[in-house]
Amino acid sequence: MAAFDNLYSFLYIERQKAGAPMKTVSLTEFRNNASGMLTEVEHGEELVVLRHGRPIAKVSPVKRSGDWARSWQGPALRLTAKGADLAAAILEARDREDLF
Repeated sequence: MAAFDNLYSFLYIERQKAGAPMKTVSLTEFRNNASGMLTEVEHGEELVVLRHGRPIAKVSPVKRSGDWARSWQGPALRLTAKGADLAAAILEARDREDLF
């Protein structure tokens, strides 16, 4: 397992040297500011979480496809009912109602 950690650390350092845009944060900083950092990820930022200076996690945005579109952005359902419309039914029920 230590060999894997060393390899990952080496690859991470080489990627940083190559100028790959990636923000690094400590685990404590991530834990204290998770909501704001996840908003950054939502906008395309990639984060690497460090524990004691060593990378332990990479947080990146999910690649969205047509199936992942937000439900509120799609067309709305059209609800229909046979017969009188709802407003007319309510007015008719009020007329039949005996208030006194």
